[in-house]
Amino acid sequence: MVVNVQNKSILVVEDDAKIRKLIKIFLEKEGYEVIEAGDGEEGKRLFKEHDPCFAILDLMLPEIQGEELCKWIREDEKSDIGIILVTAKTSENDRISGLKTGADDYVTKPFSPTELVTRVETVLRRTSNRCQKLSRNGLTLKPQKGEVTYKGNPVELTAFEFRILQLLMTHPGQVISRQQILDSLYELHEKVVSERTIDVHIRHLRQKLQEGTCLNFIETVRGMGYKFNG
Repeated sequence: MVVNVQNKSILVVEDDAKIRKLIKIFLEKEGYEVIEAGDGEEGKRLFKEHDPCFAILDLMLPEIQGEELCKWIREDEKSDIGIILVTAKTSENDRISGLKTGADDYVTKPFSPTELVTRVETVLRRTSNRCQKLSRNGLTLKPQKGEVTYKGNPVELTAFEFRILQLLMTHPGQVISRQQILDSLYELHEKVVSERTIDVHIRHLRQKLQEGTCLNFIETVRGMGYKFNG
């Protein structure tokens, strides 16, 4: 299984099945994975389930309106993924209202699917760092958020442990020496850390991962260092 460092999934929440299918066709042509929802409640559920990199939300939705869904993503989920609102409303007040909920862009119907894809790519150029994550066998690390989860459940780590895990997951199967780990921590904390301290942090990190996952993700390579398995 390859480590995924860039999530290209896009959640499309649109109650008009024809428009939703058209958006999906054009996005998939550009290599995006499309997750479809026909109403706001389904959009919420799929957002939690798939953790997409981007969302395209129709404003006028059954169950939950697009603006409310956008606000939920920003405030309740504390997600800063790229969001485009799509609507038939064309007034300036409507656009301002939509953008104030946290959307990155606003597209009015009828629209060109090619233009929509271009707008998605434009927003992603500004927000692509929000989508970065390392994921392997259910263990997911999000560098920008400082979060680690296993199958959706949080794994609480210290700053040292998080940085070590990020380094190891970035180079799966590759032996990372204690000195390499020490150098990484030194840049973060601007103080000298002994190799013995590295071993202590690794032991604590391994214990936390095994408690939460029952898997041994970190292997000790005697005389050389550590490597990430998954």
